[in-house]
Amino acid sequence: MAAPAPVWCHDERVTDPLAAMWRPPASLSARLEQGRALRRRTPRRALAASGTGPRDPVGILERQNRTRLPELVPLRTERMGADPFAFYRGTAALMAADLADAPTSGIQVASCGDAHVSNFGFYASPARRLVFDLNDFDEAAWAPWEWDLKRLVTSVVIAGRSSARDDVVVRDAARTAVLVYARALRAGVESSPTARYYTHFSVETARATLDKASRRTLTAAIRDAQKRTGERAARRTTETGADGRRRFVENPPTMTHVEAEVVRDVQQHVARYLDTTNVDIRMLMQNYTVADVARRVVGVGSVGTRCYLIVFQDGDENALLLQAKQASQSVLVEHGRMTQPDVVAEYTAAHGQGGRVVALQRILQAASDPFLGHFRSDTGFDLYVRQFHDMKGGIDMATLEDVPFTRYAQACAAVLARAHAQSPSAAVASGYLGRGRAAAEPLLEWAYTYADLSRADYDAFCAASGRPGR
Repeated sequence: MAAPAPVWCHDERVTDPLAAMWRPPASLSARLEQGRALRRRTPRRALAASGTGPRDPVGILERQNRTRLPELVPLRTERMGADPFAFYRGTAALMAADLADAPTSGIQVASCGDAHVSNFGFYASPARRLVFDLNDFDEAAWAPWEWDLKRLVTSVVIAGRSSARDDVVVRDAARTAVLVYARALRAGVESSPTARYYTHFSVETARATLDKASRRTLTAAIRDAQKRTGERAARRTTETGADGRRRFVENPPTMTHVEAEVVRDVQQHVARYLDTTNVDIRMLMQNYTVADVARRVVGVGSVGTRCYLIVFQDGDENALLLQAKQASQSVLVEHGRMTQPDVVAEYTAAHGQGGRVVALQRILQAASDPFLGHFRSDTGFDLYVRQFHDMKGGIDMATLEDVPFTRYAQACAAVLARAHAQSPSAAVASGYLGRGRAAAEPLLEWAYTYADLSRADYDAFCAASGRPGR
């Protein structure tokens, strides 16, 4: 290595220790060009192609059921069989397996892993303002950027079909979602890393940009979200006994008390969970003690995994509800066969799958729950912890008029682009994608083909489970 270059400072000859080792990071233009060059290896039109390998959709779902609580598997089957969109929500593993055999850009970013339209919504930031963002990270991992976008665009197609919309509306919503994603990704990488880190989507700003019909929809959703506070949830799900202790009110099968060993396991690991939170949360939690633990059934795809509600209370019966949810290996790794960067693999090995979920949620969200944390139980399960009902809410696309339906799809695409833009490889992805026009039709073709495939899987699932399809 060459000797450090001398520099002049205050008329004294000094040595610059960084001069010899300084290597400037690649410029934006260089990274964009790198992405454009990758089109020669995988043309953007190739993104329309599906995998050609053998498929076993019912088998994948059955294998997933073997690791879940057996008494809740029938409920999972019931929820997934409700309609084609509910089925799609529960089949991230199937899609990951299919994506693994399809052509890919090969440009990996930190990915949600299950970016369908129902996994976007409102929640309260630490500043107590409503933000709109991704809200599910169970399957988060590093994967090609287009995997998340394909899952999103396909969900727009399936949601549109499920609400019996004119195909012209559905096709326009799906195509413009791709274009908005491309524009938002380019805007993100053209700003500084800190500027895009601080970018967020406040509902106040969004409301000012919407047409009248979309604004009505957003206002109604905001009102619903603002009602869904932890305090309200505590009042509705717990009761106070003669001893002053709050206990959950059972509502089988969605809310049931758990075995004594589970209660002891959770209570013993509160300190382990708190070790993964910031010091201000550890200080705050010194005011509370565990009052009760119950099993809670959530979502569609998560039914049967271990999920617990914990009610904490202070000496004046103020309550705090936290949710501890099982974290398993991401479907992007297990079924999508995505090899993770060394730093991600090492972090997951050290901190468990709960640590992976929390870390990627903090990367992908503009503002994350300050109570996020994780722990590994003595029974060998990884869990992550978050607040329950902290102004969380969303919009049911089936209830939207056509214009708000399209606007919502575009909003989800912009949020997804903001999340992907946090990855250092985002500029390469933007260079490959371009302004979106050349990729829109291939991605739209893929989404329509996969929507048909998902419908066939749904029919096979209903037949195998003895349920009438819709």
